[in-house]
Amino acid sequence: MTDVKSSLIKNKRIFITGGTGFFGKSLMHHCISFLENDIVVLASDTDNFRKKYSPLFNGKRIEFIQGDVRDFKFPEANFDYIIHAAATSGKIIPDDEMRSVVIDGTKHVLNFALQNTNLVNFLFVSSGAVYGNQYQIPMHENLPCEPVTVYGKTKLEAEMLCLHSGISCNIARCFAFIGEYLPLDAHFAIGNFIYNCLNDHTIVIKGDGTPIRTYLYSGDLAHWLWTILIHGKPGRVYNVGSNHEISIRILAETVRKISRTKNEIKILSPLSGTQPEHYKPNIMRVYQELGLEPKISLEEAIRLTLDYHRRLTY
Repeated sequence: MTDVKSSLIKNKRIFITGGTGFFGKSLMHHCISFLENDIVVLASDTDNFRKKYSPLFNGKRIEFIQGDVRDFKFPEANFDYIIHAAATSGKIIPDDEMRSVVIDGTKHVLNFALQNTNLVNFLFVSSGAVYGNQYQIPMHENLPCEPVTVYGKTKLEAEMLCLHSGISCNIARCFAFIGEYLPLDAHFAIGNFIYNCLNDHTIVIKGDGTPIRTYLYSGDLAHWLWTILIHGKPGRVYNVGSNHEISIRILAETVRKISRTKNEIKILSPLSGTQPEHYKPNIMRVYQELGLEPKISLEEAIRLTLDYHRRLTY
């Protein structure tokens, strides 16, 4: 495994957008090896975040600035690394607002990056949604991108902005994840299933339960993103996700089993008889070039996530 504790990252200044989202919180939670660095995090509501998540940054050299990714005031200090993780994937918003956050936000962050004379590398956190409905599974980075959703289209456009900006950068195309800070009330099946088990609710699967997904634990996610930022080849695109397949139906059963609950699982649609939809990355590039592979099993990731939420409120 690539060692992100190398001297390349020691005593550097790091700027992160999207600090209050799932990616940002995971990066801070799993950055114990970065205590000797100054990390500045852009957040939209720093006061509430500080109150709720103070253990994330206590004892670490982390500073927060408040602002919108589209028009925040540029910090005066120079930065060595920038991670642009601000996104809208965790909530449903109008298409024009989504486009503005992704495209206008990326343009603004790139303008900031261009002013940083010390900048070593820029990491843009993109999405597997840029591939669209591909029939070649698992999806590899050289596939032609044919996004079908507004989110996927805007992420692909933002990728192009980054790659053609003249800045040394990498692209992380992220798939599906599980971890302590995944919102349980958003449109993520695994988060919804965990919420249902914690609250003794019926697990409702709207389709037939056959779609195939893969889930990478947030600790692995954070390690992969830090490694790509520090050691990725310039201008390179990397898939980020697990290669362990599981159907939505089996996923619901697995969450229930690990939760030790007896929730009813209700599948609303009969089996269609068609080929199941797959959302699975090919991760050979990160393995061959950076030595990265999933370390935490899905079952253990579910346990860790359940334990975290039970400690919080249950």
